[in-house]
This record gives sequence, C-alpha cells and structure tokens, in this order.
Amino acid sequence: MSITLHEAFVPTAKQILGAMRGLVDKAEAHCAETGCTAQSLIDARLAENMWTLSWHVRSCWVHSGYAIGQFESGAFSPDFTDIPGDWDAMRAMIDDALAQLDAITPDQLEALADKPVDFVMGGKTLMSMTGQNFLLSFNQPNFFFHATTFYDILRMKGLALGKRDFLGVPRVIGS
Repeated sequence: MSITLHEAFVPTAKQILGAMRGLVDKAEAHCAETGCTAQSLIDARLAENMWTLSWHVRSCWVHSGYAIGQFESGAFSPDFTDIPGDWDAMRAMIDDALAQLDAITPDQLEALADKPVDFVMGGKTLMSMTGQNFLLSFNQPNFFFHATTFYDILRMKGLALGKRDFLGVPRVIGS
C-alpha cells in the first residue's frame, strides 16, 4: 500500500506539535509548583553551543507548516526572526504551525512533491532537491531533532515526563 506525501508527514507532525503544546503546559505548571522561574526553563539548553528551549519551538514551526508554504516559491530559507519569549508565545507558535498544516490539502502537497526546492541560507543555495525529498529527508528529520531536544531540555531540568508526553495522541483505529 502506498501513502501520500501528506500522509507521510502532516498527521505525524500534528501529533508531535500537539504533544509539544502539552509539554509547554507542563513546563508552565512545573514552574508554578516548584518555584522555578519560567525564564530559567525558556533559556535552558542541552549544551552551551546549542539553542535554547524557545528556539526549538521556532524550529519545529519552521520545519512544519512554514516549510511546506515555502515550497510553492521553489526556495526554502529558515525564518528565525520571532523566537517566542514566554509560554503563551510558544503555544501561539505551535497553534500557528498546526493551523498551517491543517490548511494543506493532500492534493496541494502532492502537486509539490516533484517540484524542485532550493535550500537557501545567507543568500546562497546550499542544496536542491524535490519537494518530497526535501520534506522527508531534510525537514522531517530536523523537525524531530528539535521536538526531541525540546523534550530533552525539559527532562534535564527536572520535569517528570515520559515517552507518552513526547508521543502525544497516536492515531488509532476509530479515531
């Protein structure tokens, strides 16, 4: 059985984004319960040379609906101009990514599957590939890297989280 590009990416990205929204809620509650400051979590990073928690929210936004929206132009350039500074901004960014994914129809995404997409950074094209290959071999791995790192930072900072918190709500028969 073959699946569409939409089926291969959109539902799973939405599942993980939904889980991230729950993680934001748990992080905010953790601060209220423990006296930990929100800023100490928002600015946390796994290593000194890695991005902060809030950057990973923006990165998941970039590598989901925003990225697909860029395919139409034939070029993808990451946008890191709006890093969320608080829990509400993180939730809003996640909600925006979910809304962008909801707006993409399977037919729209299939129409872009074979279209060339250039990855442009600093005005230079770093690589070119089809929309399908770009989405599945570049954006999807980046999306999962940043979602996992977001989760890992929260675990490192003492939140009581498990795998189900990362996975969110799986698609089961009858749902």
